[in-house]
Formats: sequence, structure tokens, C-alpha cells
Amino acid sequence: MRAISLFSGGLDSMLAIKLIKEQGVDVTALYIYTGFGGTKDVRDELERRANLAGADFLAVDVREDYIQNLLFSPKYGYGKNFNPCIDCHGYMFKIAKKMLKDIDASFLVTGEVLGQRPMSQRKDALDQVKKLAEDEENLIVRPLCAQLLEPSKPELEGWIKRENLLDISGRSREQQLALAKKFGWDDYESPAGGCLLTEPVYSQKIREFIEFEEFNIEAIELLKFGRHFRLPNGAKLIVGRHKEDNEALQKLTLSDYQSFKLPVIGPLSLIHKSATLKEQELAAKIALTYGKSKKGQSYSIEVMGNTFTLEPFETKTEIKSYFFDA
Repeated sequence: MRAISLFSGGLDSMLAIKLIKEQGVDVTALYIYTGFGGTKDVRDELERRANLAGADFLAVDVREDYIQNLLFSPKYGYGKNFNPCIDCHGYMFKIAKKMLKDIDASFLVTGEVLGQRPMSQRKDALDQVKKLAEDEENLIVRPLCAQLLEPSKPELEGWIKRENLLDISGRSREQQLALAKKFGWDDYESPAGGCLLTEPVYSQKIREFIEFEEFNIEAIELLKFGRHFRLPNGAKLIVGRHKEDNEALQKLTLSDYQSFKLPVIGPLSLIHKSATLKEQELAAKIALTYGKSKKGQSYSIEVMGNTFTLEPFETKTEIKSYFFDA
């Protein structure tokens, strides 16, 4: 028998796999890639952790569908920021459920712990997730807290033994850490660093972005890096903060943005192709102000095929009105 386990790379999801694997069930760890998991692609790292827990690994890219069908219209709303956690969990189970026949799996597994997260892991929230997942057959197993919940079909049918599942609840990590020690694991922290949709600054960037542009897959990556500015006629400017930002922005493939560099050491910048000539000039002046330029000295900068000769701003306070993320 085989199960599909939703997989984040964190300790809870690794333990859920291990508990099911120990009952003689093969497990496929499924990573559902929404693009909001962090600033780095950690799929190789996730595969290593899934294998460590005893599962094979499968990743599925749902970014486009996630944006079109969930991100802006969650049935159960958002958390403190732009995080539709309940709807997101239900969505992921629906994706996994559709894959059961494809890989000859019989049920679903998750590392959720009752009461661990205030929005998405309350008892009523778990029931809402079940409805969203259309789990009429009762196929979802939560091995870490199963004994605190109604028995699932795999338990009732004897596919797995309920007595070998756990009764963990709340936000304490004591039992999970003890199990990790028992299994000899020391590589289990979430490599993605959490969901970007729970972060205030990233959520702020989304809200500002959709006032001017259509949010798409490119935007997911675009909002992860740099200082963000909105120019007077509505064009966006992004200025790298440091070397890592510059390198990340350089790698992006964007249909609506063009990059430009400075004649001095400084940030790589991206500007929307709709920028007017005045906006291009302002963008060059802003970027120059963040580079190693000298006050009162003129520099030639090319932006979108146009060359501007200008000086940096005297102080960064002069561009504060265009800068919308702290």
C-alpha cells in the first residue's frame, strides 16, 4: 500500500512520513510548489529530507492555478497578512487527492498538529479543510495528532494501526524533538523559512502591486527582492539592496521589465516598460543615489535605450515619497 504525504521539509511532515512508513506503507512525499515558500528553490534539499524520512519525492508546480483560483478569492479569508491558510491546505489536499490513482496510492497524510497554528490547525479549521478537500471518503490521516481526532478510513479499515499514531497537540515541540533525536535526525528545520504570504512586507507589496498591474507568476519572484518604488505615472522601479539582490534580479526572466546598470558600483535596477521618459530619468537618478556616486557629480546612465546625464539626489529623503516598502 502507498500513501501521499503533503511535504514541507519541516520536522512535522518528516515525522508523519516516518510514522506511516513504520507501519509498512510506502510513502510519496508531495511538495506542492506555489512559489511563496521563500526566496530560494529548495527542492533538492526537500528531496533529501523526504528520503531521510523514508519516502520518495515528487514536486508539482501549481503557481499559475494557485494565483487564478485561490490567492485572491479564499472562501475562509486571510490570516493577519495575505495568507489564505485554510483554503491553501484544502487546495493542497485536493491536488494530492487527484494524484492518488496516478501513483496507485490509497490515502493522504499530513504533519499537521492539532492546535499548533492558531488559524489553520484548530479543530474547526481542520473540519473546514476537510470540506474544501472534498474528503467524503475520510482519507486524510494526521499521524501526529490522530488519537485526538475521529478515526480516518485507513484506521477503520485496518490499513494502519491507530494505536501506533500519536496524540500531540499545542505549540510545544518537545515530543517532536524527542522523536527526531530517537531517529537520529539533526537536519529537519524548514529550509524555505516559512510562507511569504504570512510576512507583512511581502503582503504589502502584493496589495500595492495589484493596484497597478496584473499579478502573475513573474510577479511572485519580482516582489521577493530589492527596494520597490512606484513612479509618478504608475511605473514600478526595483533597486537591488545588495549583491544577493542584484544576482537574483539579474536571473529573473521578465516580459514587462527591463534592467539597467550604473556607471559606478551600485545596484542593478528593473523598470517597467511602460515608464515614461521622465520616469526613466527619475529611476536613473534614484538608482544612482543608492550607488557609490558622488554628490554634485554628473553621470551618464542608459535606461530603456535612452541616455540621461544627471546627478544623484542630495539625500535619500528626497525620494522617500516614491519608496513604499520599509
